[in-house]
Amino acid sequence: MKEVINEIGHQNVVQIITDNAANCKAAGEIIESQFPHIYWTPCVVHTLNLALKNICSPRYVETNVTPYEKCKWIKEVHTDALAIKNFIMNHNMRLSILNKFSPIRLLSVADTRFASIIVMLKRLKLIKRGLQAMVISEEWSSYREDDNVKANFVKEKIVDDEWWEKVSYILSFTGPIYEMIRVCDTDKPCLHLVYEMWDSMIEKVKICKAPLPARWAKNNTPLHCLAHSLNPRYYSDAWLLEDSTKIAPHRDGEISQEMMKCFRRLFPNNDEYNKVLDEYAKFSMKSGPFEDLTCITHMGIMEPKNWRNKLTTSRAEDLVYVHNNLRLLSRNPNDDVKMWDVGGDAFDSMEDARFLEVADLSLDEPEFENDLIIDK
Repeated sequence: MKEVINEIGHQNVVQIITDNAANCKAAGEIIESQFPHIYWTPCVVHTLNLALKNICSPRYVETNVTPYEKCKWIKEVHTDALAIKNFIMNHNMRLSILNKFSPIRLLSVADTRFASIIVMLKRLKLIKRGLQAMVISEEWSSYREDDNVKANFVKEKIVDDEWWEKVSYILSFTGPIYEMIRVCDTDKPCLHLVYEMWDSMIEKVKICKAPLPARWAKNNTPLHCLAHSLNPRYYSDAWLLEDSTKIAPHRDGEISQEMMKCFRRLFPNNDEYNKVLDEYAKFSMKSGPFEDLTCITHMGIMEPKNWRNKLTTSRAEDLVYVHNNLRLLSRNPNDDVKMWDVGGDAFDSMEDARFLEVADLSLDEPEFENDLIIDK
């Protein structure tokens, strides 16, 4: 990690993300000690996967008996589901019979895959009718003599409506966790969405009265709070009016406290820190450059990286076109044409220039920029 950080420049690194293993956490702490402005962040997907394992396959710990007892029945359903899957998939003939009754195949999900338990239960429920038709068929009766005990057990569970109700309930309260894993387990940037998704997920799980361990109730880091605070969507009327309990980030004490910690760490220089606070105040209160009606209107619908960014692809191409034409004009060999060198570009030699005037011409000129950037 240090090698990569040094390669791209530590000033260009905001955070490093690893799983929650003790050695990874220790490495992250070393990085933070050597680069105070860089954050170590535990992987959200890995954290959620551990939460699912704690719920669906809890381990008995003498000091934590109550959560184990509450989740014990979920582990039993999980064990039953594994037995059903293994009994069918470990025998070609049984698998062949199932394929006759279900066009959807039964999956063998690797334990290393995120939310493997939920993926397996979702697939079992999806082919429920095919499984039930299989175990009451004559073909199933003909090929089960090799292990009657297991065959009877599998049939008993598959035709048991109460068992399927338990499966449905597990999928209902783990659904929000699974959906968040799917959203976060991609290459698409989602740091600015994690805080809201996490809170929304917890509330949905609570509605189902699920046995969610208390230690998974919060997974907020200063960076999550900062990213949440800098997302214009969470200041829009459209988002705030979705639910009467929603408040803008700058009015949330917990978020504001963590955000301020992050600002102080990222901007240790007092002048920079004060400037950032001033800019954030204007942003959150929709004042100064942020009181523009277009900015306010697009707060709730545009991606943060696109919001207030007027440099579209076509405009960027126009700027390049103008820039190159100015460069060409500057090399005109006619004596009566002055040779201009656009600010920002360097040249190796002026020995071929018969008449040269270096002008302070730049695409950063306010008047020039307004003519190009203004909305038509």
